[in-house]
Formats: sequence, C-alpha cells, structure tokens
Amino acid sequence: MISKDTLFALSLFPYLGFLWFLTRSGKTPRLALIGFYGTLVFVGVTIPAGIYAKQVYSEALANIDWLHGSAEVFLTLSNILVVLGFREAVLKKEEKRRKKEEGKTDF
Repeated sequence: MISKDTLFALSLFPYLGFLWFLTRSGKTPRLALIGFYGTLVFVGVTIPAGIYAKQVYSEALANIDWLHGSAEVFLTLSNILVVLGFREAVLKKEEKRRKKEEGKTDF
C-alpha cells in the first residue's frame, strides 16, 4: 500500500498540471491565480514544519498546535485570494451585463 507521504508528493504533479492549464488559459482572474499558486507556498511551509515537529517534538505536525496553525495560515490566505479573485471576476461580469442591458433600454 502506498504511504500517505508518497501520495502527498505524487499529488503535486496533477496540481502543477492544473496550475499550468489555468495559467495558459489566460481566463483565470489574476488574484485567484495568485491564490492557487499560494497553495504551493503552503505546501512549501508545511513540509519543513512537519519535519521540525517530528524531530523536535517527536510528534506529527497536526499535534503541535502553534506550528500547525502557523502553517495553515498560508492555506487560509491562499483560499481568501482565490475567493476574492473569483468574486471580483463575477462582479465585473455582472457590471458588464448591467451596462449592456442599460444600453439596450435607452432606445
């Protein structure tokens, strides 16, 4: 059976492909794209934090609250950026639609 650490490492490849396609499409809101890339920062912070937790505390990262919470901040910030990016895109689209409708009613 595949270990959770190996599975975690292997999951990066599909995510990198996802980021590649999002970036190439040019249709993803910039702020949301930054948020998706920020998830890689979360991963980059979580790995050394997990190693530190194991070596210093002989525990899993999830069991060291201050360290786990500090790493999770990066995921939270990434998620906020994704939501704000798509929110901005939706608001722009609604504004564009509203302006188009107003233009039609002026005749």
